[in-house]
Amino acid sequence: MKNKVLVVDDEQSIVTLLQYNFEQAGYEVITAMDGKEGKQLAETESPDIIVLDLMLPKLDGMEVCKQLRQKSIMTPILMLTAKDDELEKILGLELGADDYMVKPFSPREVIARAKAILRRTQVQTETVGDNNKNDEKIGIGKLSIYPEKYEAYYNDHLLELTLKEFELLLYLAQNKGRVLTRDQLLSSVWNYDFAGDTRIVDVHISHLREKIEEETKKPAYIKTIRGLGYKIEEPKGE
Repeated sequence: MKNKVLVVDDEQSIVTLLQYNFEQAGYEVITAMDGKEGKQLAETESPDIIVLDLMLPKLDGMEVCKQLRQKSIMTPILMLTAKDDELEKILGLELGADDYMVKPFSPREVIARAKAILRRTQVQTETVGDNNKNDEKIGIGKLSIYPEKYEAYYNDHLLELTLKEFELLLYLAQNKGRVLTRDQLLSSVWNYDFAGDTRIVDVHISHLREKIEEETKKPAYIKTIRGLGYKIEEPKGE
C-alpha cells in the first residue's frame, strides 16, 4: 500500500515538481493550492504526511498547522518556507510542525526528509505488540509514557504532544540518566542520515519543558548539560 502525501503550496510549479517526484518515488499524491483546501484534505483524506507551505492564501501554513493540532490530527508535517528567518521556523515548530525546509530546495531532499519521518513512524508502529521494553509503561516521577499507545501523562493528565515531541520524550526516557548530544537526538529521533540543523532539537526540548516542567527555567526532568546536550532524570524529591 502506497504512502499518501498531501502537498499544499500556492505555486503551481512547486506543486507539479513535488507531485512528479513523489509519484516517481512510489507515493500517492494529493494536492491543494490554498490553506483552507489543504486543511480540509488533511481532515478528510487521512494522508500519511503533509508537505505544507508557510505562505498560503485563505489560511496560512501556521494557522493550518495550529488548527490541525487543536483537532488532535497529528499527521507529520514538513513545513516549507521561503523565509530564511529563525522566528518563522521556531513558530512553525512550536505550532506542531515536525520539520522545516527553506526554499529553494532539492525535490530529492524533500523526499528524503519525508521518508525519514515516515520510516520513524512505521518502525514504531511495527513494534506494537512486541514483548520488549518499548511496549511497557515508562515511569519517571509524575511522568508516565505508554509507547504502544503513543500517549504520555503528567500527573495523570494526558499530554497534548505532536508526533516528534512524543518520539523525543520517549527516546530521552528510554535513555534515562544518559547525556544525549543534539546530533544523537537528531539522528535517532529525526532519523536523518545527514547533518541537520540541531536548533530543531532545542525548539522541541523547549516545547516539551512547557508541558512537563513546573518551572521551565529550573527544569526538574529534562536537564541541559552545557556543551554536551540533554538528559532526562528522576526529579528530586519525587
